[in-house]
Amino acid sequence: MGIVPSVSAADALSLHPLLADQVEDLQKLQKAAQKITSILDLDQLIDSIVNDVARSFGCLEAGIYLHDEARGEMVLAGVHGCSVNHKGHRLKIGKEGMVGYAASTGQMRYAPDVRKDEYYIACEHATLSEVVIPLYASGNLVGVFTASHPELDGFPRQQLRMLKGLCDHVAVAILNARRFKSERTEREAMSREAQEARAMQQALLPKSSPYIPGFAVSGFSLPAGAVGGDWYDFIPFPDGRWGLVLADVSGKGMAAALLMSATRGMLRSLAEACCTPGEVLAKLNSLLVNDFPAGKFVTLVYAVLDPASRTLTFANAGHLPPLLVSGDQTHFLDTERGLPLGLTAGDYSETVVHLSLGSRLVFYSDGITEAVNAAGEEYGRERLVDHVSGDNASAISILDDVRAYSNSEGLRDDASVVFVGVNER
Repeated sequence: MGIVPSVSAADALSLHPLLADQVEDLQKLQKAAQKITSILDLDQLIDSIVNDVARSFGCLEAGIYLHDEARGEMVLAGVHGCSVNHKGHRLKIGKEGMVGYAASTGQMRYAPDVRKDEYYIACEHATLSEVVIPLYASGNLVGVFTASHPELDGFPRQQLRMLKGLCDHVAVAILNARRFKSERTEREAMSREAQEARAMQQALLPKSSPYIPGFAVSGFSLPAGAVGGDWYDFIPFPDGRWGLVLADVSGKGMAAALLMSATRGMLRSLAEACCTPGEVLAKLNSLLVNDFPAGKFVTLVYAVLDPASRTLTFANAGHLPPLLVSGDQTHFLDTERGLPLGLTAGDYSETVVHLSLGSRLVFYSDGITEAVNAAGEEYGRERLVDHVSGDNASAISILDDVRAYSNSEGLRDDASVVFVGVNER
């Protein structure tokens, strides 16, 4: 047996120039595919493809038509070198040009001499050969790629194979870019809707704190997202009393905001009928039980403040107990009866609080006490007591303290506060 001399890769390529050309073409194909698949902006992707292909293959023209399925047409989305057709140019599938033919048959069409091709529609006078390749991804027609050359039979068989391979990557890249564009458009539309909903929701909150001689009353609400299910309200009565509301609708986002808006309107209507807090919540609950979707509910505390007698009467529908700080004493005020609104029929007991000079009463949502810091520790009741017991406490100062505590973690739930302070003089 004879000894076979070893041959290096470089020697092999020198012995087979065709193989060297194929390797170079494959490397070009790989680089082009990598670049194509990295672009998600559809317009940028198409412009990059037509310009790069035109330069690499010495094309006179290159273009990509996208499939308009609804109209049965191909729409020119990107073009290089054509002075006749521009973006938006349309061709009927199966009826117009080599593009229409390739789109209808799903087959590549190559015209080594365009003067002899019955489907060719003239564009540039210097064009002598043209290739049109349909673009398929996930079994669906995405578009058509077209390239023309100023020489007869300007695309050798090896280049045609390379273009077909490149078009497989192009089809997938276009499909991904179109999906990305569609999703981005949907996100932008949802963001605009959320911003509009947030503006409408903010418009439903009190524009300012009520002026009540002898009292400092304030409220503040901060949604965890664009919109939320928390809200507070101040309702003036003709006899000088004030209705105070703080509520939390189950869930988050747009659905909670819609339920919040509906509940607010009904409560205001009932409160203006001058019923007591317990009666208002009982009537409101009977309406919501019939109207609310299954599993949805509202926790709510509704109080009537009488400045003349310095008393506050409230009813609680499953909400967190109000905090009363009076002198050195702190109390979380529980109620006997009061299920969340919208679950089942029930009645609501009332609690009367006599407010001494210098006392503070706070309604708050669970976004306050359940806010966590970086270590996962909750803000909790004790920190709320400490802050309310300090000087210059208000609804805004409580929210600021909670946000400073949660800091990098942010608020995980809507956070709302109504603060009632009695002046010491």
